[in-house]
Amino acid sequence: MLTNKISGKRKTYIWLMRILMWAATFLTLSLVLFLIIYVLIKGIPNITWELVSTKPSYITGNIGILPDILNTLYIIIASLVFVLPLGVGSAIYLTEYATNKKLVAVIEYAAETLSGIPSIIYGLVGMLFFCQFLGLQTSIMAGALTLVIMNLPTIMRTTQESLKTVPQSYREGAFGLGAGKWRVIYTVVLPGCVDGVITGCILSVGRILGESAALLFTAGYAHALNGFFDGLSSAGSTLTVALYMYAKERGEFGVAFAIAAILMILAFVINISTSLVGKYFQKRRNL
Repeated sequence: MLTNKISGKRKTYIWLMRILMWAATFLTLSLVLFLIIYVLIKGIPNITWELVSTKPSYITGNIGILPDILNTLYIIIASLVFVLPLGVGSAIYLTEYATNKKLVAVIEYAAETLSGIPSIIYGLVGMLFFCQFLGLQTSIMAGALTLVIMNLPTIMRTTQESLKTVPQSYREGAFGLGAGKWRVIYTVVLPGCVDGVITGCILSVGRILGESAALLFTAGYAHALNGFFDGLSSAGSTLTVALYMYAKERGEFGVAFAIAAILMILAFVINISTSLVGKYFQKRRNL
């Protein structure tokens, strides 16, 4: 009799937990779908060829986001040029070369701490150091260097975890054939963890696309149309900064929703690309 009571209570507890989990899942999915559908419905009708292919003109009142699109591309390229060698190189050193475990633990803890700092603080530090101390002024380059610091922990940690998945027997086999340390890393270890490097790169691009607070302090909010090298030394707004400016400062909510829809589509493409790249390299590794 007592066993039946305990069994009944346990079944009730299990069903209650299942109901709570289903409710939490339904609520989460509902919020996500509502946000996506609402932004797309409000934004897609406002996306026009004229909007994405022209620059704004204060004389004619024309609104265009072409400079913001180009500035976003410039800042992505400039950030990746710096953050990929630094992140991958530091991960290789910490995983393959470093022998002082305490030093490695301190560096990993510092990287995790950096990844949790609010972006507005990065913007303040970037403005004081890159814009004023180094004399870069408010520019795309200053914003890109600030984003390098922000995304360095992401690249480093994803590469580290990917390096650790390469079996130690691969390294030992290469050493047994007479290969040197760097040759083993270059020809055996890195090809086996390239999926982690690419995944970290794509995640960094996603964070760069969604960043606005740090760039308001460092890259500015000018809507000027410049070439690549001229643009790096000039102030310019990215798509997220432009969204903030059109919605908050000018009250152009149609344009703001159009930019939000573009950013959401880009984020969706980035997530799909991450999963496809991961599956592709997993298949290659299993062959």
